[in-house]
Amino acid sequence: MVGAAAVMAPRDHRKKLNLSFLLLSLLCSASILIVFSAFRGSNTPLFPYDFDRETRRDLCNYTDGIWIHDPTVRMRYDNTCKEIFKGWNCISNNKSNGRDIPSWRWQPRACDLPPLDPVRFLERFRDTNIGFVGDSLNRNMFVSLVCTLKRASSEVKKWRPAGADRGFTFLPYNLTVAYHRTNLLARYAGLPIAMVVCWNPLGTNKVFEWMLMFQKAHGWWAPSKFDPIQSPMLFFEKGLPVLPPLPPELGLDMALKHMIMYVERKARPGALKFFRTQSPRHFEGGDWNEGGSCQRTQPLFPEQVEQLFSLLNNGTNMETRLVNQHLYKALQGSSFCILDITHLSEFRADAHPSTAGGKKHDDCMHWCLPGITDSWNDLLVANLNNMYNQI
Repeated sequence: MVGAAAVMAPRDHRKKLNLSFLLLSLLCSASILIVFSAFRGSNTPLFPYDFDRETRRDLCNYTDGIWIHDPTVRMRYDNTCKEIFKGWNCISNNKSNGRDIPSWRWQPRACDLPPLDPVRFLERFRDTNIGFVGDSLNRNMFVSLVCTLKRASSEVKKWRPAGADRGFTFLPYNLTVAYHRTNLLARYAGLPIAMVVCWNPLGTNKVFEWMLMFQKAHGWWAPSKFDPIQSPMLFFEKGLPVLPPLPPELGLDMALKHMIMYVERKARPGALKFFRTQSPRHFEGGDWNEGGSCQRTQPLFPEQVEQLFSLLNNGTNMETRLVNQHLYKALQGSSFCILDITHLSEFRADAHPSTAGGKKHDDCMHWCLPGITDSWNDLLVANLNNMYNQI
């Protein structure tokens, strides 16, 4: 492409590291996305259309690619979307590169990653419920999808059910996209992992489920919150404390195991379960409370990515890859699909809100909207297409 800038992305080499070196937060953003067919309990497939058969192709490694700057790319929604949390609205907050962030597109080496077409999405997923469950990083992705779909359908009912956060039903399509905020892998005091159930806002007797999932859990290894000797974390199993206290990495594995087993047991037949990998942070010069910042206005080069995220460097942001190691291991043998957004996101140090809008500390964890979570939703649709084409 003439006049295009490209950033090369190497394969992500995951390497082992002694967990005791980790001084940072854990699970900033791993997430579960549940897609429910409106015909749960029947034999009706989630994908009732012979969709894109003419363009079906072998599965692609979407994590291996490059970021290409393409000024001809149009924003799929703009900063006027009311659902964008003000702290993430980098255009309204006058971030210097706020309008340029969506001009970068991810190009896998072996295939294409087309942008989400909201009209086709609404048609294809008619009578479907899509639930994002997790922390604010999952809300980042949820808002991106809602804003995209609202550009194609203005007949939307917004609702806030008890026990959940918010949802939007696109009335002409009976498609609901909703978000439930939860900040813990499991409940405190040994209480079991719970499933939040709320009634359809349209008044029918159909039930929507929201599954508990991975989410933000900063501080698992942060000395300011949990000292392994003076104030260790206490984990519970079957209502009883696990003694002696487990180190964080073993507690994480235990929580993952029980959460995955619970969701597998409680999910209704036909539900698709996606587990999103870690969303990387981009603090440089220290963590958020140590003067760390993210002032870049261009994506990183491969060597810069490795400097920030390599496990061997024991850097501020290395927990992303470390947690993914635990996540992949825990999901082996489960029915979860993995939505791998980590490596392509590692390059985008330019796409965080930073200090835009007058923030006291650089926000190097969340993402500007419009922005990179739009590409996450493109990746979700590509995975769904490939899953359908294998049926």
